[in-house]
Amino acid sequence: MKPIIFKGSGCAIVTPFTKDNKINYTVFEQMIENQIKNKCDAIIVCGTTGESATLTSVERKELIKFTVEKVNKRVPVIAGTGSNCTSSCIELTKYAETVGVDACLVVTPYYNKTTQTGLIKHYQAIASCTNLPIILYNVPSRTGVNILPETCLELSKVKNIVAIKDACGNISQISKTRFLCQDKLQIYSGNDDQIIPILSIGGIGVISVLSNIVPNFTHLICSYYFNRYTREAAEMQLNAMPLINALFCEVNPAPVKYALGLMGYDCGLPRLPLVPPCEANKKLIKTELQKFQLIWLHCNHIKKVPT
Repeated sequence: MKPIIFKGSGCAIVTPFTKDNKINYTVFEQMIENQIKNKCDAIIVCGTTGESATLTSVERKELIKFTVEKVNKRVPVIAGTGSNCTSSCIELTKYAETVGVDACLVVTPYYNKTTQTGLIKHYQAIASCTNLPIILYNVPSRTGVNILPETCLELSKVKNIVAIKDACGNISQISKTRFLCQDKLQIYSGNDDQIIPILSIGGIGVISVLSNIVPNFTHLICSYYFNRYTREAAEMQLNAMPLINALFCEVNPAPVKYALGLMGYDCGLPRLPLVPPCEANKKLIKTELQKFQLIWLHCNHIKKVPT
């Protein structure tokens, strides 16, 4: 069995910006500390939610290094190093290894896309240039490329390709990947609304947007499930659905950045071409955030289990 990088809830952490559109490291450090304090199981930096597409190469390197230093081995740090250029991905992955990340999350090539054979060669080339564990990232709604189960099986033969974050949304496809790969490729849910379904077929956690808002709650969904309190875990998943839907009412991470602002984190605006949510959706986010905090406060009837 390949090594498990983390089990539970990993936060796909937001990148906060200042008013002059630079990375706000003061707020970012506050967010890191909040995640660790509230039992987040891993931090994923420079992912989709971290607006990696509009970070410069220098910014991505600085942000990865800063995260590693501030986390200081308290939880695993996973760096998003994906690109639609294989050589650029290799360069950033090599850099991430030098500064001490625990693994890299590598999204499929976007825009130029590729075939399944191209995906295999792309990931093999990246994996061969590092000793770091690699997590595949399948999100066809954004990239236009779907990693098929048979391709996952081929890639699972690579020693340091250890897991996949699957956000394809197709439980049947993810089930087939699990059947074919077994423990040679661990599965993380890439969608907060599918945590329990994916855990139920052998997944080991979630790389989560929701965790930015309620890290302890997201951690406990997984913890309860792993400790066989499946009814309680399912109840938590279902209670979170309206908030999860609100956090995806527009393109991620615009809604979650707005929600964090309501919670006191000065995250700034998303970088263009993303824009803040419209007024109607701002109202929706605020309403669901208020409702959810009330739900969470009244969840004391749920049994206490080891965390």
